[in-house]
Amino acid sequence: MPSVKVIVNPAAGAWATRRKWLHISNQLKRAGLSFDAEFTEGVGHAAEMAQAAVNSGYRYLVAVGGDGTVNEVANGILRSNELKNTVLGVIGTGTANDFVRSAGLPLDCAGACSILASPRRRLVVDVGVVECKCGGQSVERYFVNVAGVGFAAAIVAEAEKLPKNLGGILLYVVGFPRSLFSYHNKIVTLRLGDKVATERIMTVVVANGRYAGDGMKVAPQAELGDGLLDIVVIGDLSKFEVLRTWPTVYKGTHVIYPKIRQEKASRVTIESSEKVLVQADGELIGECPASFRILPSALTIVA
Repeated sequence: MPSVKVIVNPAAGAWATRRKWLHISNQLKRAGLSFDAEFTEGVGHAAEMAQAAVNSGYRYLVAVGGDGTVNEVANGILRSNELKNTVLGVIGTGTANDFVRSAGLPLDCAGACSILASPRRRLVVDVGVVECKCGGQSVERYFVNVAGVGFAAAIVAEAEKLPKNLGGILLYVVGFPRSLFSYHNKIVTLRLGDKVATERIMTVVVANGRYAGDGMKVAPQAELGDGLLDIVVIGDLSKFEVLRTWPTVYKGTHVIYPKIRQEKASRVTIESSEKVLVQADGELIGECPASFRILPSALTIVA
């Protein structure tokens, strides 16, 4: 049996991954990897394939796709029987690839393929866990990069209504103004450790990594291995304040704005009497009440 299982999402990057796969496959072979490749067929399939691969003996998995693909493969590994002995590699072929940025991995396919040939170069990272409601049922999901509630999740929900072949950047360009026009800030109760606050917020970001939303430095102090979540509370901003502040998120300087604050915690819960959506690694997973916690040093990646 080949030593590596490569899980490819052909739809990632507005189906660009399907066009790139032959080139990527050849680069992996030239790098000396012996691998089996499987293609996903829909939402959740990558997680199923990853868990099955680990349980059948693979100890090195490579995710080829965007942040959603990485999330699913990581979830499959984390739910498997051999988590501690399994390593994850990533080739970012989505439009955002924010986990790749947060982990300091190569953004280009050639660079990614070259380091995947040296799986001894390992980095142990934390993993977040979110529990929330979906269709009246409790769901639990791991996230490797960034989760959150409120406006950021509303953008994801709006983008999911649009044709996927638009591409992630255009989805975001269209989804952002649509969400901003219709979105109303929410009153939530936020619990971080012994601190409890009820306030009106635009969004709360719960971050393991620094980057989200196609390169925005949303949690500039976050570290993947510090054993803590970075909570960025974006308060009751008006639509004008959102438009004025939004460009600064790419530099990470938005956190100096008076209505924005940063916290660090190992656990946070968010409740609301209103409908407040929840997203994890760019995928809509449910709504509040939601709780988030950190699993320190839970996943090994090739870095």
